Amino acid sequence: MAKNRRTSKEMGRYVAPEQRGRYTAKTKHDTTKSPRWFGALILELLGFGLFVIVMNYLNVLPGAVSPWYLVLGLASMFGAFFLATRYK
Repeated sequence: MAKNRRTSKEMGRYVAPEQRGRYTAKTKHDTTKSPRWFGALILELLGFGLFVIVMNYLNVLPGAVSPWYLVLGLASMFGAFFLATRYK
């Protein structure tokens, strides 16, 4: 017989989720908050990425227009979006 199957005595009766093994304990909300600096880091990475991309196209950065500046800006923005998905 399967491990999770109920016997004939349990059919039709209420079985608590804890007994069935389908219960996930709730976590405290205090422990899942992100630190205060986390939101600022997200905004700084977004701003830095946007700044690098705009300055690259305005030809202000040293070394003329370079695709590596675009890669740096996009990587910074990707990092910000990645961190934003983990913000609580």
